[in-house]
Amino acid sequence: MFKKIAKACKESYDELVHKVTWPTFSELTSSAIVVLEASLLIALIVFAMDQVFQGVMEFVYPH
Repeated sequence: MFKKIAKACKESYDELVHKVTWPTFSELTSSAIVVLEASLLIALIVFAMDQVFQGVMEFVYPH
């Protein structure tokens, strides 16, 4: 049983070191910028929808 676990760990290590292609720093930076821009865009859309719904609710249920 322990041999199977050790073999699985060794195979995982070998795959991470020899078969996985890691992104370069510039690829990583550009991907992070895309994620940041998309997150900001989604946050702005949700904020706008919230403001519209708030306006509708205040119109329907005035103070």
